[in-house]
Amino acid sequence: MQVKKFRAKTIRDATAKVKKALGSSAMIISTNKLTQSGAGNLFEITAVPAGGDSFNENSDPFGQVKSELMSIKEMICLLNQSGGVLEKLITNPALLNLYAKLITNGVSDYNARLFLERAGAFNGHTGRVDDIKQRAVNEIAKVIKTKDPFDVTDKKQKIAAFIGTTGVGKTTTIAKLAAQLMFKAHKKVGLISIDTYRIGAMEQLRTYANILGVPCLQAFKKKDLFFALKKLKDRDVVLIDTAGQSQYDRARIEELTKMMPDDLAIDSHLLLSVATTESEMNKTAVNFSPLKFKSYIFTKVDEAERIGSTINQIIKFNLPVSYITTGQNVPDDIEQADRGRIVKLLLEKQ
Repeated sequence: MQVKKFRAKTIRDATAKVKKALGSSAMIISTNKLTQSGAGNLFEITAVPAGGDSFNENSDPFGQVKSELMSIKEMICLLNQSGGVLEKLITNPALLNLYAKLITNGVSDYNARLFLERAGAFNGHTGRVDDIKQRAVNEIAKVIKTKDPFDVTDKKQKIAAFIGTTGVGKTTTIAKLAAQLMFKAHKKVGLISIDTYRIGAMEQLRTYANILGVPCLQAFKKKDLFFALKKLKDRDVVLIDTAGQSQYDRARIEELTKMMPDDLAIDSHLLLSVATTESEMNKTAVNFSPLKFKSYIFTKVDEAERIGSTINQIIKFNLPVSYITTGQNVPDDIEQADRGRIVKLLLEKQ
């Protein structure tokens, strides 16, 4: 095991030395701020090269704890984003590692600092580091609100419309939910398509409906939707597939809003692809807000390199998550939102 120490007057310079000597995949074992009388501070990084047999679990004690270490790539990312937080956490590698994980997985610097601050990480590091880490994880979990749109204890008919941009996975999500509601919750389900723009949209939904053996109707105007809902009044749940809208096409969004007025008691749920950029997610949520959606459904989690944007989105708009989707398989690749599961994905994804 080639363990090396690198010292410099700034954490940036020490990091640069590690990168030059061991490469950007090197793993940091510890970080320290050294005080020398009359010579100012020195920053020390202890690191080992990654790759080869360095992290072989059978030969190397560090193999067991690799997930707890930080790479130089992560440190460089922090240096570019974190301002003065590094100096506050530099003597606590475990907390620094957690902060690095949050930042590199897409949580905003502001939110990452907030979680650590609420956990007491900046209060002189009082208490055990493991306790502070656990409190930080608990703080993340606290901001994640979840919602079950189809609560089985509520006997009233549920009407849910699924809205979002083109290609976000609305029709596939509806098929997954219809199957789960039928076979797991034993609900009578009906489907309606009001997607009058996409060629083949109704055929795709009708194919799923035929497989499941449920009624599937189409509506072109508000009066058609009203008639379709009347025909499906004996169904426990009615799922409505809407046309994919560009988040910039306000006229189409307004048209959809008028088609589903409040007196029809339709709950809208916004689908957001985690694989897209955070700025596009934000714009989508803002521009679809006239539809007064009740929850997020985060899709394509399996296609996303990092999912921290979901945490930022939840905090920014203070809305619950109802489902996440993790693939194309119907009906399997959908999960009812669970805060523990989302936190786990956040800390594992990279």
